[in-house]
Amino acid sequence: MTTDQTDISDVGAKPDNHVKIFDTTLRDGEQAPGFSMSTDAKLIVARALAALNVDIIEAGFAAASPGDAAAISAVATEITGPTICSLSRLNDKDIEASARALEPARHKRIHTFIGTSPTHRDAKLKMTKDEIIERIGRLVAFAVPLCDEVEFSPEDAIRTERDYLIEAVNTAIEAGATTINIPDTVGYTTPEEIVDLFRFLKENAKGAEKVTFSTHCHDDLGMAVANSLAAVRGGARQIECAINGIGERAGNCSLEEAVMAIKTRRDFFNLETQIETEKIYPASLALARVTHNPIPRNKAIVGKNAFAHESGIHQHGVLADKRTYEIMDAESVGMPANSIVLGKHSGKHAVRARAEALGFKISPQKVEDIFPDFKKLADTTREVTDAQLVKLITGNSAVDGRMGPWRMRRSDLHIDMEEGTKPYARVTLEHDSGEQHTVTHEGIGPIDAAFAAVCAITDVAGRIKTIDLHHEAEEGVVRADAVVTVDGRDYSGKGKEVDIADAAVAAFVAAINQAAAIRAVGEANYSNEAAAS
Repeated sequence: MTTDQTDISDVGAKPDNHVKIFDTTLRDGEQAPGFSMSTDAKLIVARALAALNVDIIEAGFAAASPGDAAAISAVATEITGPTICSLSRLNDKDIEASARALEPARHKRIHTFIGTSPTHRDAKLKMTKDEIIERIGRLVAFAVPLCDEVEFSPEDAIRTERDYLIEAVNTAIEAGATTINIPDTVGYTTPEEIVDLFRFLKENAKGAEKVTFSTHCHDDLGMAVANSLAAVRGGARQIECAINGIGERAGNCSLEEAVMAIKTRRDFFNLETQIETEKIYPASLALARVTHNPIPRNKAIVGKNAFAHESGIHQHGVLADKRTYEIMDAESVGMPANSIVLGKHSGKHAVRARAEALGFKISPQKVEDIFPDFKKLADTTREVTDAQLVKLITGNSAVDGRMGPWRMRRSDLHIDMEEGTKPYARVTLEHDSGEQHTVTHEGIGPIDAAFAAVCAITDVAGRIKTIDLHHEAEEGVVRADAVVTVDGRDYSGKGKEVDIADAAVAAFVAAINQAAAIRAVGEANYSNEAAAS
């Protein structure tokens, strides 16, 4: 037990309307196939969670492997804000492994569990009810002096008989548990059922006033967030969740969705979290990058489409007052301001607004003139880019997909295995004038070097923001989608090549081309205005 435990409990006191956010991205989230993380990756996510100001970080399962224990210890050493937690089965060896891994943490929590439902008792544990109750009392008490807080979970609580669930909960509270977590381990419950269950537990558990009741919901039936929010209505004051909703099978309750529901509907829930919501999108993006699992485009709160509009009716409303179709500000979760996506569903108001944002003084008649060509172009591509719109406005429209003066002719990427030799790339681009330019450039890696060579040739300083690569097995090609930042504005580019590196470079060139095309129009406009004056 730490020497300042009394101070910790004083500092940790919260009003009854405070809902603790227990993040399990690094434990339950990482257990999902395809989301395994190295220690370095876990530290990146842990830093993002600390910036979010989550209450508890469940950093892993110490007894699962030496690597997991090391990762917990690394997080416990570096992260000083949130309580750091390790999961343990209800046995002395697991609990001791958690205590060792958590030793560097300022605030330590051991989260221990055992199955209580008939299925778990009979099929998995082969234990009687009385044997499980005895183990809960003995081993929760064993964990108490090894940490600052003990959390107990009756696994598969939702499918456990209520009279037996109460007995298990009472035993854990009496043994010293400070948090009682009620997991919907298999995503089976409904909002109506779980709100009633938590009210039942709050009213009937002995010592309920001394503990925090917690909810842990899985998304097998798509109700993890709804069930978690129902649980807090029933009296839960901790939500166990994960960034982007990752976790076993269909995932856990999504942190960003639960938090923003409580914030946006404060009038309904009358609850608060301490989450710095402006850090939500950066945390989501950090997880996507370290696990190489992109955020789904239609993901609530953090998906690319969450604050984007293509429908002409919606665009007209948002341009007049974004409250017509947005209940949150994109900035409130750390995303760029609302995005008007020009496509086949867009109307004239959106076309004119985007043109004016690009610096054009465009009349209503001009919009009428270019709108048929805009629709024709929109039918051939999912999104109309800024560069394509510029060509329409200036009378140089094209439907061939390539915008800007440059096309890629060759890219050669090299890594020399000799120590001290940096990776480099040789890139050849051809200008519309017919001239070819070749540059060799070093970089952190060969693709980074190729990007630097493209910038040197085009004289456009671009910084890669995101790049997604997808292998199309049937076509035998790699498709790349890149977002490149130039002068504070984001440009998107696409590439399709047989080689993964060539696809990445082609997408980067396409994005740089857009920036070059718009820069050229801006310079022409400036020259015309200067001549007129």
